[in-house]
Amino acid sequence: MRSFPDDLVQAQQEWSATYHRLADGPGRTELRRRLYRLSTEVLFHPYWRQGGRTPEAWAELRKLGRGGRSWR
Repeated sequence: MRSFPDDLVQAQQEWSATYHRLADGPGRTELRRRLYRLSTEVLFHPYWRQGGRTPEAWAELRKLGRGGRSWR
C-alpha cells in the first residue's frame, strides 16, 4: 500500500463526497464548482511530481477516497 499525503487523501475524500452529493441533486452550481476545484487539487498535487501517477496509484487513491470501499 502506498503512503499518500494526508491532504491528498482528504481532497480525494471530499471529491468523492461532493461527486455523490451532485449526483443526488444535479444542477447545483456550487457543487460543480467545488468538484472542479477539488479535481484540480487532486490532479496537480505535488505528490504526483514524484512519478507516481500510475493507474494503480489512482485506483488506490480513489479507494481511499471512498473510505476503503470498492466501487459500488
